Amino acid sequence: MTMVCGASAQSSRSTGTSAETSGSGPVKLGTSTQRQTGSRSSDDTSAPGRQRSETGNDRERKFGQGEGNRRNSQDPLQRDAFAPRSDFEKYVQQAAGDLADGAPEIRRFGSELMLVGRDRDRESGSQMQEASPQIPPDYLITPGDELTLTLWGSVEGDLQLQVDRSGRITIPRVGPVLVAGVSYAELDNVISRQVAKVFKNFQLSTSLNRLRSIKIYMTGFTTRPGAYTVSSLSTLTQALINAGGPSDAGSFRNIELRRQGKTISHFDFYSLLIKGDSSADRTLQAGDVIYIAPVGPQAALIGSVNKAAIFELRPGESVEDLLQMAGGFTAVADRSRLSVERLDSRSDTRIVELALPAKGKLELRDGDLLRAYSAIEVALPKQRQNKRVRVEGEVARPGEYILPPGSSINDAVAAAGGFTANAYVFGTEFNRESVRLSQQENYERALRDLETEFARSATTQKTMGAEEAAAQSNRAQGSHLLLARLREARPNGRIVLQLTPTSTTLPNLPLEDGDRILLPAQPTSISVFGSVFNGGSFLFKDGHSIGDFLRLAGGPTRGADTSSIFVVRPNGSVVSARQRSSGWFSGSSALEAIQAHPGDTIFVPEELNKTTFVQDAKEWTQILYQFGIGAAALKSFRN
Repeated sequence: MTMVCGASAQSSRSTGTSAETSGSGPVKLGTSTQRQTGSRSSDDTSAPGRQRSETGNDRERKFGQGEGNRRNSQDPLQRDAFAPRSDFEKYVQQAAGDLADGAPEIRRFGSELMLVGRDRDRESGSQMQEASPQIPPDYLITPGDELTLTLWGSVEGDLQLQVDRSGRITIPRVGPVLVAGVSYAELDNVISRQVAKVFKNFQLSTSLNRLRSIKIYMTGFTTRPGAYTVSSLSTLTQALINAGGPSDAGSFRNIELRRQGKTISHFDFYSLLIKGDSSADRTLQAGDVIYIAPVGPQAALIGSVNKAAIFELRPGESVEDLLQMAGGFTAVADRSRLSVERLDSRSDTRIVELALPAKGKLELRDGDLLRAYSAIEVALPKQRQNKRVRVEGEVARPGEYILPPGSSINDAVAAAGGFTANAYVFGTEFNRESVRLSQQENYERALRDLETEFARSATTQKTMGAEEAAAQSNRAQGSHLLLARLREARPNGRIVLQLTPTSTTLPNLPLEDGDRILLPAQPTSISVFGSVFNGGSFLFKDGHSIGDFLRLAGGPTRGADTSSIFVVRPNGSVVSARQRSSGWFSGSSALEAIQAHPGDTIFVPEELNKTTFVQDAKEWTQILYQFGIGAAALKSFRN
């Protein structure tokens, strides 16, 4: 036998009796779904989605009509247009920062939940809609409810029956059954007892197909006051959310549910949002009035808290209460203090600092703006900071180390196990991030000055012939190419340590967080590059001079600028020909006779046009080595 089931809002239940039935074969109560209708009470309405007439004051609030229905709820600009900001929200947002710069959006606490209801309203374009509710066992059947009754066994039927205004349903061949006031859990038993008076050997299941609708009223400082049609299972919270909740001038903490002229519930939305307490939430009845009072005093908490927002205050609430509403400090917050800006003190003290926890009990005032600060965005005094240092190269245990405040380079080397036998202390490279940033800033400023001088030189040239113009164009192209290559170089933040070739220890320099120490191995060569005939690396020989290695490279070419030759030492210092004499091969040059050391890099620049500004202003080689550009970067300009 096939059982026909009707649509229902709840899973079906079954019951029956084992008594014998009279007659043969099942009795058909109906081969198709039947609907029994009766008179409705004045507060019964059609199911959601059906059309109904609207006249005068009886017209019910419809969502999503007019201009609001054409807004896109995903567009933050249009969301703001639908839910305008109050003056206090604008004031707090300005203090928190511009949204375009990544500042968080600051709204009233709880407003996001209400925006969901407003967006659903605009998208649905219908009356207040709710998801199919779970029917509680203690729900009492009332006139207007629609039941689905399914019977099988000796009697078959699939009926949809509506509870009439007298509280009864009428079952064919059984008659009327009083169900009003019966709980949903007992509904099967009540109907089964009546059917068993006529039939035997059957089973049945009942479910609520449609709940009756009731009319309620939203009043006071709400987004959309008026009459609303909701299901008989709707609660105060559901109605508030679906109706858009309080307006920007409405209270989240002082909401009243009035029934027959009496206030039966005072509802504080914060109790539900913060504590999960729904004890004041009530199931609505026909004719209920939800009144939203004007907003109370407000205070804002921004900065390093888990929920930056504007909070409505109850009398006597303190700084500690506000922190609890905001979910407390973030993991990186400075928990020792808050700042507060009070509107009534803007003409004098304006902003004061509150020490925590001593000032945690301070009572808040309307319009207070509190800010929590991050403990990581502001640097602590260096003498109080632990130092994270990286030690690499010729040490026993290379790696990163955390050292206490006041540690020095030698402490870092000791933590890494000390030098190996092959360590070349004179070539120690010590890099510091703060120095690198300073070098980078100054380097970019020097390049901007260089670019300006190039442009000025090009615009102040006198009238010239074709050959001079061509030469000037070539020089301009060379200048642009030079600037482009200079911009590719990056300072490395190296600090030149005052070391000698025979040094076995490092200077006692205090460390900073992020320092890097590289101890190289003893080098075996010296590099020569630039305007020489055979640039490259040459095996170091003890006792050889700079001039000896220049001769191994074939000496300077005809286009070399011998007066600008310089040597980059392994410790990062620079020795130049201009420091020592007036020129190369002058007979009195001291640079040629300087003793070479393992790891030296000798650079011979090209001769620059003496008529150009470059020779009279800043030579690009000076720019490079003065701002910590390594020898490898210098060499790249020759490739």
